[in-house]
Amino acid sequence: MKPDHAANGFDVSFALEKIRRAKEEVNERLVDREEVVDQIFYALITREHALVQSRTGAAKSLLARQIFAMFEGARLFQVQASKEQQPDTYFGALDIEELKKGRVVHNTRGSLVDAEFGFIDEIFDANDYTLRALLTTLNERALVLGAQVVPAPLHTVIAATNYLRISEVTEAVLDRFVYKSVIHPSKEPAAQYLIARRYLRHGGQPAPPRETVPFTLLDRVSRIVTGNDPRLTVRVPAEVVFLANIAVKYFETARNRRIKERPQDHPYTKDGYISPRTYAKGLDTLRASAFLDGRTEVTADDIVNLRYLHTIVGLKDQEELFRKSVETVLRHYTTAGAWDQLRTLLAFQELLDSLRTQPEMLSQPVTLLEEFPFRRNLLEWVKDKLGLERGGIAVNRRLFESFIESIEPKTEEILDLKRRQEMEIAKLFRAATED
Repeated sequence: MKPDHAANGFDVSFALEKIRRAKEEVNERLVDREEVVDQIFYALITREHALVQSRTGAAKSLLARQIFAMFEGARLFQVQASKEQQPDTYFGALDIEELKKGRVVHNTRGSLVDAEFGFIDEIFDANDYTLRALLTTLNERALVLGAQVVPAPLHTVIAATNYLRISEVTEAVLDRFVYKSVIHPSKEPAAQYLIARRYLRHGGQPAPPRETVPFTLLDRVSRIVTGNDPRLTVRVPAEVVFLANIAVKYFETARNRRIKERPQDHPYTKDGYISPRTYAKGLDTLRASAFLDGRTEVTADDIVNLRYLHTIVGLKDQEELFRKSVETVLRHYTTAGAWDQLRTLLAFQELLDSLRTQPEMLSQPVTLLEEFPFRRNLLEWVKDKLGLERGGIAVNRRLFESFIESIEPKTEEILDLKRRQEMEIAKLFRAATED
């Protein structure tokens, strides 16, 4: 994105500057919280939820309230969780008249279901029944209780806790808060001095923003970053997605090994499992990284910022392990000279995907495949190596098989991709022959 870039009246550079200044203001109010603030802004622009854990008195509530104070035009629901609370604390009181008719209906006005932002303090003090009821609202942005279904405008919830408790229900809740952090209290004299200065100035309350960010602007940015704005997109090249998944898998394996070897050093998780849901959310995090850097295309350099999603920010060993995982994968593909090979096979995969939806093209001459979304060098390879201009299923099958056989994989992952494509070619042409 160029500095003067605008899309249908939306000034992207203006939006970026507003978000950056909002982050700067939050960091001015809080001491030594830059990484956590960065992570929560990732949550905001990807329309996700964030969980912050720390010991008592580390200003978790102040952090959440200061961040939400930076946005205007959004409703905020706040609650301190407790074991005695029932779902109506979050979803609104029961409608007595409806209850008389035998229907359980919540009056959602002023509840979490009616808000764009939510702050839940001490979330794990809530009982499992209430936490289970929250799952759908957090994930699907709707109240679904019995026969009542109410869409929710909920954008981002920040939850705070002094401790974690692991159970089947809380694991599901943790999975909804895809961005997680641990705050370590600042003990250095200089940090304590700065905290005291800010306390004297603001009395432990959020500082009034010098300028606010319209919620409509945040909403538009989040639509762009999550791929839901048809007017402006942030492109994610296939090879970046492929390598990002390899790096995350490498990290997941390495972290599981550490947990197994020294479980006492990992009190925040019983294993290093990363759910398919979280893997998928990585695409939004990659787009957010590029967008915040003023770009409309993700690069391999953005992969390292997946640490905001896949590690608990504040646990330095996790963050360092993730950085090393990314560096190892990228270095391997560079030294092996595997980048071009990967791009070629992923482009070939686009062709296979297209042919799966248009099987009638399998019998057409190869020259007609130019319209398909795959790199032209594949078509040039076909013409140069095989010189085939006529069509027919048998000819095209031989063409595809010859192409894939010509690839000599330089990494294990590329070998796996090649094998899958060989099976897919066989399946495609077998189905075409049977028809």
